[in-house]
Amino acid sequence: MGYSGRGCTLLVWVAAVSLVLADGRRVRQPRCPVGCTCTKDNALCENVRSVPHTFPSDVVSLSFVKSGFNEITGGSFVHTPALQLLLFTANSFDLIDEDAFLGLPHLEYLFIENNIISSISPFAFRGLKALIHLSLAYNNLETLPKDVFKGMDALTKVDLRGNNLICDCKLKWLVEWMHNTNATLDQIHCSGPPIHQGKLLNDLLPHSFDCITSEFASYQSLKFESISVEAFTFGMDQFVVFAQPFAGTCSFLEWDHVEMTFRTYDTIESTSTVVCKPMVIDNHLFVIVAQLFGGSHIYKRDISANKFIKIQDIDILKIRKPNDIETFIIDGESFFVIADSSKAGSTTVYKWNGNGFYSQQSLHPWYRDTDVEYLEISNKAHLILSSSSQRPVVYQWNRSQKQFDPRTDIPDMEDVFAVKHFQVKGELFICLTRFIGDSKVMRWDGAMFKEVQTFPSRGSMVFQPVSIGNWQYAILGSDYSLTQVYQWDSKRSQFVPSQELNIQAPRAFSMVSIDDRVFLLASSFKGKTQIYEHLMIDLSN
Repeated sequence: MGYSGRGCTLLVWVAAVSLVLADGRRVRQPRCPVGCTCTKDNALCENVRSVPHTFPSDVVSLSFVKSGFNEITGGSFVHTPALQLLLFTANSFDLIDEDAFLGLPHLEYLFIENNIISSISPFAFRGLKALIHLSLAYNNLETLPKDVFKGMDALTKVDLRGNNLICDCKLKWLVEWMHNTNATLDQIHCSGPPIHQGKLLNDLLPHSFDCITSEFASYQSLKFESISVEAFTFGMDQFVVFAQPFAGTCSFLEWDHVEMTFRTYDTIESTSTVVCKPMVIDNHLFVIVAQLFGGSHIYKRDISANKFIKIQDIDILKIRKPNDIETFIIDGESFFVIADSSKAGSTTVYKWNGNGFYSQQSLHPWYRDTDVEYLEISNKAHLILSSSSQRPVVYQWNRSQKQFDPRTDIPDMEDVFAVKHFQVKGELFICLTRFIGDSKVMRWDGAMFKEVQTFPSRGSMVFQPVSIGNWQYAILGSDYSLTQVYQWDSKRSQFVPSQELNIQAPRAFSMVSIDDRVFLLASSFKGKTQIYEHLMIDLSN
């Protein structure tokens, strides 16, 4: 009897402990959070201020309605790994953070609808490999980060209706994704840009987007002032030469293929240098050095001595105040022309005779020419002279007389400082520079130049067209403001603003292509000479 009583007491004690332990386990079971209603496998949270971290373990469907949190932060659901459906509607959050849904390997349905979401992290949906249905409908989305659906290979349905999607280059990736996925998207209308506004995103193709643009990025600054710049090839190498009026030199630079910068190659000492014009004839390099004082000269590169040697003086009676030099070839013969801006001087054409350069023709005296431009019109050689005392004059080469004859002038264009030409799809255009007033672009119509476009000029001494591959630019310098870079718009057949450059008193621009890179060289009369690299930018990245 004593043993039986003790045994009974032991059984009662074990049973009591078991009940306590069981009750303890029941206490540790997660309860439905405050503000949420839970059934066997569903939970609905309304007006909660944050995402709760504890839910009953058998909840596989979770909904948030009219919640007060501002964003879905990373790792918000790592404590509910069993979720298969997650819904957000009529909430006030506007941001979905990186890894917001991390730790939900079984989630198949994600509805984020009728909220005010304007931004989604590129990695917001990372890890949702089982997701088959995603709805972001009726939010404030204008774009989606590139590859936001990356790794979600199970997707069969994406709903983006009710957003204000801007179908620009930032969304090009989505069009590409639509054409390479098995998932379907509902019909979505584009809210912009103007070229695609009102169109169905579903109807766009990758080639509907023009996403390659360009810019001139600052690359190297040279610690000297310059008034002209020329790029040229001699032998198999590329060089650039700057005229430095204050230092009185022609400074030649070459490309350092190791350091990837331009470095000093050689110099020609001179006085008040305004132009250093290279000219290659029969594999010999000549440089015409125009000076304001002491006359102008011609130098030749002595390969054996590895230096420049002066070979000729230019007639000081004709060339008193040189302002510009152009070189050209007609019928296999080499010429250069110097625009003279003095009262007593005369713009003069010089020809190479095999031993030196001699005066071929004086075009006109007394007109104070500031610029000369060589170009071909209808396959015939022409010169355009700009002058401070008359409208630009067009000269045509007379093949029988071997000289230039006046052909016409450019009407209503007084006070033109310089003229530069370019071509677009076989059509001939010219840029006319005015210091104050309107600089202009004009097109040759077969008989005369006619105005195409005007540009406000505020202290402009250069309006330089520049061609790089299929890109056509016009760069309008300014002594009083920023230099304006314009890019040719083929659809409008005119230039549109592209970029601004900060160059002090720019006087000339030139391009050079080296090692599959393109550089813009900018001479500065009152500051550091600048070198920019032309970069291609894909706006869809």
